[in-house]
Amino acid sequence: MMKNYFSCILVLIFTYNSFSQNFTRPGDWKKLRKEIFITVGGANFLGDLGGRDRAGTDYSPADLEFALTKTAFGLGYRYKIQKFINVTSKFNYLIVRGDDKKTKDIYRNNRNLSFKSNIFELSTRLELGYESGKSGNRYGIKRTFGRRIKGITHSYFAFAGIGVFYYNPKALLGAKYVALKPLHTEGQGLPGGPKQYNNYSIALPFGFFYKATIAKQFSIGVEFAWRKTFTDYIDDVGTTYYNKQALADAYGPNTVFLADPSLGLIGGATEPNADGSGAQRGDKQRDSYLSLEITAGYIFKTKRKRARLRSKF
Repeated sequence: MMKNYFSCILVLIFTYNSFSQNFTRPGDWKKLRKEIFITVGGANFLGDLGGRDRAGTDYSPADLEFALTKTAFGLGYRYKIQKFINVTSKFNYLIVRGDDKKTKDIYRNNRNLSFKSNIFELSTRLELGYESGKSGNRYGIKRTFGRRIKGITHSYFAFAGIGVFYYNPKALLGAKYVALKPLHTEGQGLPGGPKQYNNYSIALPFGFFYKATIAKQFSIGVEFAWRKTFTDYIDDVGTTYYNKQALADAYGPNTVFLADPSLGLIGGATEPNADGSGAQRGDKQRDSYLSLEITAGYIFKTKRKRARLRSKF
C-alpha cells in the first residue's frame, strides 16, 4: 500500500515538473507583443556595374561580388498582431558599391565605371512564420542552465513589405568622391537625353529571419533581406553614352571623364552606333540591393489588467 502511495506521489511530482516546464497559456503571447531590435552586418548591390567574371548574370545572385560587401546597420520595432503574425517598421543605413575593375568580363571591365552610395531606408513589412512553444520553467523551479537552454523559443519568419530610401551615387575623381547626379553623365537635361533621376525611390523588401528568445525578453538572431527597387540609377548608370562634346560644352570636363572612363580595349564600344544612337552604357533593368545582418532585441513584457470585483452593496 505504502509503495503504491509513494509511486503515485513520484508520478505526480514528475508530471507537475514536466508540465510546469512546458506549460504556456494560450494568451501569454499577448504580454510580449512589442520588441525593439538592432541589426549589424553587410550589404551588397546588384545592378549595372561590377559583378562576376562572366556575361549574362547581371542582376542575379550569381553576379554578386562578395569583395564589395560593405556595412549595414539597422534599428527596428516589431509588434505582434497574432501569435505568428508580426508587423515591423525598420530604419536601415547601408553602403553599396559597384566596380567594373572587379570583374574579368571583358565588356564590363573595359567600361571601367565605378560608384559607391550611402542608402538611408525606412520600411514597413508583414512577417509570417512559426515559433516554438516552449517557454522554460514558468514558476522558476530548478532553474538550472540546462533547463534555461530548453526554455529558449525559436522563431522562423518570412516577410515582405514596402519602403522608401534615399541614395546618392558618387565616383572617385582624383582622391575625392564626387556626386554623380549633378554631373548629368548620361546627358540628363540635354536634347535626346533621359530625364534626371530622383534621389528617392521605392523599395520592396522581402526575406526571412531566425531568432532565439531567451527568458522571454532577450533575442538574438540573423536576418536576410532583398530589396527590389523602382530605379535604375543607384549606380548612376541606366541608358546610353551621350555625345562627349555636348557633355563638355554643357557640364564640363569632369562630366566627360566620369561618363566614359573606358580602357579602350574594345574599339568603338563607347562611340555612337551606326544609326547615330548612343552606345549601350547600361540596361533598363531596375537595381536591387541586399543585406545579411545579425540581430539583437529586447521584448517588452506588459502586465494584463486584472478584472475588478464590484461590490454588490
